[in-house]
Amino acid sequence: MPYQKLSRKSGPRRALLRGLVTSFLKSGRIETTAAKARACRPLAEKMITLAKKGDLHARRQAVAYLLDENVVTTLFEKIGPQMEGREGGYTRVIQKGPRRGDSAMMVILELVTE
Repeated sequence: MPYQKLSRKSGPRRALLRGLVTSFLKSGRIETTAAKARACRPLAEKMITLAKKGDLHARRQAVAYLLDENVVTTLFEKIGPQMEGREGGYTRVIQKGPRRGDSAMMVILELVTE
């Protein structure tokens, strides 16, 4: 399967993923379900790759996708230069366990800062 549908139509799914990626890049760490993390991870890594390029076109692509311009500034000024030596694998997923209400597997998605 090329992408996760997350039981949503395309518009709400895109909005959900844009919000997740924006929150993730804002805080550097989010707690979410495993399915949402699997869908969010490649998009977040693409944004970090754009930040590593650092040119105007990459910045405009990031502004078009992310919901907060302050996050774009943080991405290009802090996160991009931090990841300069890495060739990918900017994120890590840590299993947390099932959620109490519906037993959905919860994970922590965080930036790798080593």
